[in-house]
Amino acid sequence: MSADWVEHAIWWHVYPLGFVGAHPADPAPTADEHRLRRLVDWLDHARELGASGLALGPVFASRTHGYDTTDHYRIDPRLGDDDDFDLLITEAKSRGLRVLLDGVFNHVGTDFARFRDGDSAWFRQRGHDFEMFEGHDGLVALNHDNAEVVDYVADVMAHWLRRGVDGWRLDAAYAVSPRFWRTVLPRVRDQFPDAWFLGEVIHGDYAGIVKASTFDSVTQYELWKAIWSSLNDGNFFELDHALRRHDEFVETFVPLTFVGNHDVTRIASQLDDTRHVEHALALLFTIAGTPSVYAGDEWAYRGVKEERFGGDDAVRPEFPARPQDATPLGHDEFRLHQHLIGLRRRHPWLYSATTTALTLANEQYVYRVSHGDDALVVALNIADEPLRITLSEWGIRDGVVVAGSGMPGADRIASLEVEPHGWAIVAP
Repeated sequence: MSADWVEHAIWWHVYPLGFVGAHPADPAPTADEHRLRRLVDWLDHARELGASGLALGPVFASRTHGYDTTDHYRIDPRLGDDDDFDLLITEAKSRGLRVLLDGVFNHVGTDFARFRDGDSAWFRQRGHDFEMFEGHDGLVALNHDNAEVVDYVADVMAHWLRRGVDGWRLDAAYAVSPRFWRTVLPRVRDQFPDAWFLGEVIHGDYAGIVKASTFDSVTQYELWKAIWSSLNDGNFFELDHALRRHDEFVETFVPLTFVGNHDVTRIASQLDDTRHVEHALALLFTIAGTPSVYAGDEWAYRGVKEERFGGDDAVRPEFPARPQDATPLGHDEFRLHQHLIGLRRRHPWLYSATTTALTLANEQYVYRVSHGDDALVVALNIADEPLRITLSEWGIRDGVVVAGSGMPGADRIASLEVEPHGWAIVAP
């Protein structure tokens, strides 16, 4: 059972090493530059957006991108030191922002002390060779059957929860036996019952994985893919199928939902028609889940992930030291994020709502999202012709347009025409 606060959580997700210009960087910044403190000056931006939490990428000592950890108890010196971290936590809490850390516990870097000291029992082996994570040189897979590894991971989690964080994203959780998580997480929860644990899972039996591992949630990659590909392909049947699956997941757990993160092409670059970014956001904020906004997406930042060395750099750029020094590419996108997050705040039941298709065609989709007696009707049109809606078709007498590509009106309406490549949200 997730902590109650998660029902109201909306994350602003940051990849710190890229955000503060610590990686890639030549020369790399040193601890006395206190780069992590830059994030403090962005916390008001996150709150203005409407976020209630800061989801951080790796912050622990590593050699390169943060996922080749060398010391889970030490802040990466390229970011700063313990005092910088404590300041960030204090400032976040003073603004009512929760903090989520990125726990890389499937693998470590080759500078990790146990590996450097030749303690082979801590690492998985294939024959005479150490197993590397998904073929990446420098990422040595931990042996999760080793009781010392279990103790180590549980202690690391508890250490930073004591330091003020609220939960953990568990990197590459899909590559670790659920048995390991089922052993570690209850030990941590015994000390921190209000903590939240999110497993990074790409595909598979999400509900089964949550149950076997005791995660609170997993990353909803199925829905992420269905959102952008259905908009690109003009195939809302794919989206509807994904939402049927999503409803099934919500019966067991509430997934983390997103249209962008540090590992994927930004949504403004992913969509063939940028008009449809609005449709993606309307979906994100009107379906069940714990939404996450990747830093920069609220300003329509662009960036394409490439499968090569350094291929993540474009989606993990450096940000200016202060928001007022940034050059927003999309003022309208920022305001739309604010409006839709505000809408979600006024309808907190959306956290665990279910969806029902009312109109389903390749390029036109209307769904009812509801929980108990509460409901909204969402109309998405990516066709070149208008979408005409008569609410009485679905037993709804009338409603008010509360958001959409057109100017919402105050009058109650019984019918609606959604413009080509437009969208609307109606409160019955």
